[in-house]
Amino acid sequence: MQPIIEPAVEAAGYRLVRLRLMAGKTKTLQIMAERPDGTMNVEDCARLSRALSEFLETEDPIEGEYNLEISSPGIDRPLTRQSDFARWSGHEARIDLANPDASGRKKFKGLLLGLDGNDVLLEADGQRFKFPFRAIAEAKLVLTDKLIQEDLKARKAQ
Repeated sequence: MQPIIEPAVEAAGYRLVRLRLMAGKTKTLQIMAERPDGTMNVEDCARLSRALSEFLETEDPIEGEYNLEISSPGIDRPLTRQSDFARWSGHEARIDLANPDASGRKKFKGLLLGLDGNDVLLEADGQRFKFPFRAIAEAKLVLTDKLIQEDLKARKAQ
């Protein structure tokens, strides 16, 4: 579904951060997006919602009824692209692997150290870890004072 929706998000002037179709009583299509500069406000969410509603009605890529939910990634954003791990180097993150590493561990929390080729580097529990990007099931930033201060500084610069 991402290859169908991502071009529509980009055509509206945004960048897709995450796309999820969640099942339940009524399905929910959750789209997390941001402007190219990394910001996203309520007006942007409304604008993207209108643009995608028209696109989804025309293309009809999802069978049955569903709710469309547009949101910003927030301060403690998910890390979904390799470039996210480089961009947010120096900040704390949680990383969940799809399968346990050699020691049997799947969950890590520590300081992002960036990338080494296609591998993500993380310092946790006094050790340095290296994970292939494709081995990561889910990752997100941890809300810290440093992250909040950086976000406030970026907002003031706008």
